[in-house]
Amino acid sequence: MFETRRRPARILLQVVITLLVIPFVFPLVAMVQGSLAGTGWNNYFVVLQIAELPLFFRNSAIIAVSVIAIVYLCTMLAAFGFSKLRIRAKEFYFWLLLAALTLPEVVLLAPLFATATTLGIYDTYLSVILPLAALQIPFTILLARNFMDGIPNELIDAARVDGATTWKAFRYIVLPLTSPIAAALVVLTLIGTWNDYLLPLVFLQDPSQQTVTQVPDFFIGAFNNDQTKILAAAVVTAIPEIVAYLLLQRLFERGLSAGALK
Repeated sequence: MFETRRRPARILLQVVITLLVIPFVFPLVAMVQGSLAGTGWNNYFVVLQIAELPLFFRNSAIIAVSVIAIVYLCTMLAAFGFSKLRIRAKEFYFWLLLAALTLPEVVLLAPLFATATTLGIYDTYLSVILPLAALQIPFTILLARNFMDGIPNELIDAARVDGATTWKAFRYIVLPLTSPIAAALVVLTLIGTWNDYLLPLVFLQDPSQQTVTQVPDFFIGAFNNDQTKILAAAVVTAIPEIVAYLLLQRLFERGLSAGALK
């Protein structure tokens, strides 16, 4: 076993971790440096002066909150069922659900477009919210189920002995114990929703419903391609994700590590 209490081991571990982090940190540093090139902080002032910026943030917030709510509700109920309830052929349904992870978003555009137009929800928030939630639920169920597998079945059995129904056992016993994985789900779903570019671009044609991923397009045109302001816009639009991660960092790390290992 790798012993980390010794000084050489700690130094070696620190070096390895640093080398692993560098490939992920370098693009972020390059993005910030690029956003300050040319006119410096004036690039950010130009981005913040976009009249539609507050509207785009509002639209992204509405979509993100809605997707998070749907994903959380469906994930917790499904994970509880797959982990703790006796359901016939549940493993078959679970792996069938995981098969959805193999479908890339771009392949689903045509059927999603046909479905949205048939249901009459094209060019509405629902045309983006529902597909985004559906695309993220398989992965979140995988994490949440593995986390719930670690909750002792004896707790639920004791609740049933005391007269609690399955719903009450889920609500008052299981849910309070799932705050770490819930934080991980919130952060992962926020990142996936906030950064999605393709679905809002295709399904939201009304300019008043565009999201923050469209902000860099203000600096791209037939005769204009201002990379410094594009990078500044990327930094500004990433702030909510960074804040959410910092607020939920400890729970996120606990939930993700517990949900990733069975």
